[in-house]
Amino acid sequence: MGRVIHFEIHAADTDRAQRFYTEVFGWGAQSFGGPMDYRLLITGPDGEVGINGAILKRQGDPPAAGAPVSSYVCTIQVDSIEETERAVPAAGGEQVLDRMEVPEVGQLAYFKDTEGNIFGALQPV
Repeated sequence: MGRVIHFEIHAADTDRAQRFYTEVFGWGAQSFGGPMDYRLLITGPDGEVGINGAILKRQGDPPAAGAPVSSYVCTIQVDSIEETERAVPAAGGEQVLDRMEVPEVGQLAYFKDTEGNIFGALQPV
């Protein structure tokens, strides 16, 4: 069975995207080097459930405003959905789907980062 093991966040401005994710979620970031600006994202300690990813330069136009989601949506576990609802706009993003209760799972909301990418945030029950 294939398992998701890595994610990539495409960004028009990699510095801005890095600031957003390190400020909102406390992730670590480090340059990978090589022929392109590729920044590894560390989302938590090794040995805990979760995956790490990267930020890289977007190679085309950003998502159009109001366009339907046309890619995978990663959902990030948070301690407080209310704190996330405050932190995202403070870091330059926006909430795009109001918080909802998912029975026996938790509270879920969708957001847009500074680069136009959609992601979910979930506070588990």
